[in-house]
Amino acid sequence: MWCLKKLQLPSFLSSNLVLLVFIPLVLVLVPILACTLLGSYEEQDENLQIVALAEPPSFTSPFNNSLVAEDAIPHHPPQEGGEEVEKDEVSNEGEEHSNNATAGVLRHEGESETEKDEISNEEEHGNNATAGVLKMYSRLERVEAILAKSRSSIREAARNGSMISNHQDPDYVPQGPMYHNANSFHRSYLEMEKSFKAYVYEEGEPPIFHNGPCRSIYSTEGRFIHEMEKGNFYRTEDPDEAMVYFLPFSVVVMVHYLYVPGAHDMHTIGTTVADYVKVISSRHTFWNRSLGADHFMLSCHDWGPHSTSYVPHLFNNSIRVLCNANTSEGFNPIKDVSLPEIHLKTGDIKGLVGGPSPSTRSILAFFAGGLHGNIRHHLLEQWKGKDEEVLVYEKLPRGKSYESMLKNSKFCLCPSGYEVASPRIVEAIYAECIPVLISDSYVPPFSDVLNWKSFSVTVAVKDIPNIKKILMSISQSQYLRMHRRVKQVQRHFMINGPPKRFDLFHMIVHSIWLRRLNIRVHE
Repeated sequence: MWCLKKLQLPSFLSSNLVLLVFIPLVLVLVPILACTLLGSYEEQDENLQIVALAEPPSFTSPFNNSLVAEDAIPHHPPQEGGEEVEKDEVSNEGEEHSNNATAGVLRHEGESETEKDEISNEEEHGNNATAGVLKMYSRLERVEAILAKSRSSIREAARNGSMISNHQDPDYVPQGPMYHNANSFHRSYLEMEKSFKAYVYEEGEPPIFHNGPCRSIYSTEGRFIHEMEKGNFYRTEDPDEAMVYFLPFSVVVMVHYLYVPGAHDMHTIGTTVADYVKVISSRHTFWNRSLGADHFMLSCHDWGPHSTSYVPHLFNNSIRVLCNANTSEGFNPIKDVSLPEIHLKTGDIKGLVGGPSPSTRSILAFFAGGLHGNIRHHLLEQWKGKDEEVLVYEKLPRGKSYESMLKNSKFCLCPSGYEVASPRIVEAIYAECIPVLISDSYVPPFSDVLNWKSFSVTVAVKDIPNIKKILMSISQSQYLRMHRRVKQVQRHFMINGPPKRFDLFHMIVHSIWLRRLNIRVHE
């Protein structure tokens, strides 16, 4: 199950002893409005400034990803232990842009002279001789200069954007309506490959740290941790040249070792996360410098979001890469990343990818799954055993193969369970079946780059009784277009060992890269 050898954790160890032995880019640069963030584990540097570029509007549907700059209303997580925590003030920059300009998709308008001067000044780092005076720049200033140059390059690509990238690439050239802006995405991806560096904190020991599950429904968590630990991509051993800092704990493993079944209490898990942040913030300067804004954690467990609430700066400031990307529970798509949930039973995707041609798919819509949550209950109540074209099962009949049913269906129903994420979304994409997202408050993976409307269907929970009517209203030509697009976006959800360009691992990193571009850290 685990990527590394499974270790036994002595039962007498507290979470403290475990530690001892073991943040969509809106690429729009606007005049800086910054303020100092308050509160930290260490004494606060009063000169610290974080610049955020925009705040999202309310998400009334999974695809309402237009990120129009508005005054920020910070979300504050539940406070544990009755401690009084000062509210963080994050000054937000923003500028109105096209509805299609989601994170990583620019349509920049009216850049001011102030902005131009600022970019120019940042990009001059390294050109130290000015009027005969030699200026020394800090390592952080040099990192920020690289990021500023990348922002400018991506913004220029967005201005010249189209549905086909004009950048040369031997492996893949993004094109088509599956992307909000193929040209800016490709430019951003190339900039990431050239410049992005992540530092992995070495504190903590397996099994809770530096380890995770590579099989099961939580596989994306373990596999990402495993690849970062291997260090073949993006990792730097020099924290001073890093753009982001990875907190390599696994909530899944914490649940395995620290949670008492039936206790309905995740306090030990939350305090373990809090203790780890205290350790790294006391040993290193980077957390306190940005209040966690250039740090990220990753979890595919349902409890991942809540575990971060034990550290207010982690909840409010850091990049949280989560399968449970639920905006009603504090997921903020400006700074947080939606992680695909993929159920790997054997550790790889052999036999899962591909399917018959559209003309041979005889099933209109298919779902099979248990009564997990109200949405599934409503779906089964409305459709279980009631239609010959919309096949909905609580338990698949004997003799029927789940994978075969997916591959012989035109549309695959992907309702949320107890939480918003569902592995059926990626299962459908692998089987070249059009995913039908049935959820509330869910942000689909990579929606800062991918235009989900072009290759999937969204059904509101209240419209579950109308599923067949909605799907039947899609013309054959439209369905064929959607099918071709699903096949094209497959590459972005593929698990490869080792990772290949534009696959799942690199797309997750790209989403983190976009969020880091969304802030500017000052010393």
